[in-house]
Amino acid sequence: MKRGVILGIILIIAAIAVLVSMASEFSTYETFAQSAKFPEKSVKVVGVLSKDKSIDYDPIKDPNLFSFYMKDAEEEERKVIMRSAKPQDFEKSEKIVLTGRMQGEEFIASDMLLKCPSKYKDEEIFVRAETGKLN
Repeated sequence: MKRGVILGIILIIAAIAVLVSMASEFSTYETFAQSAKFPEKSVKVVGVLSKDKSIDYDPIKDPNLFSFYMKDAEEEERKVIMRSAKPQDFEKSEKIVLTGRMQGEEFIASDMLLKCPSKYKDEEIFVRAETGKLN
């Protein structure tokens, strides 16, 4: 075979290998149940705020500790703990996307993206938790 053909085949194989390795890094939304199966893995869970449950945030006691209850796509409800201040208008959010991992029966969030209603356009608010571990 010619040198150009061999080089072309090698480049195609390398491109396929890169695409396959990157495909595993694309994030998909999980549920709390799927997240509980792999507690060491950080996942994204999308859901809605459980408005009938308490939202715990006391800025005087600890301004970087915020917890609430959320229902995922399968209507499973879990307590969420996040090490950051409560976002303004949090209660008005339509959807919440959390990044984090399960720890026992609670979801420990490291990042939160809020989809909030707006009069003219959809608005998104991104919240990142402080580094550090709970407990």
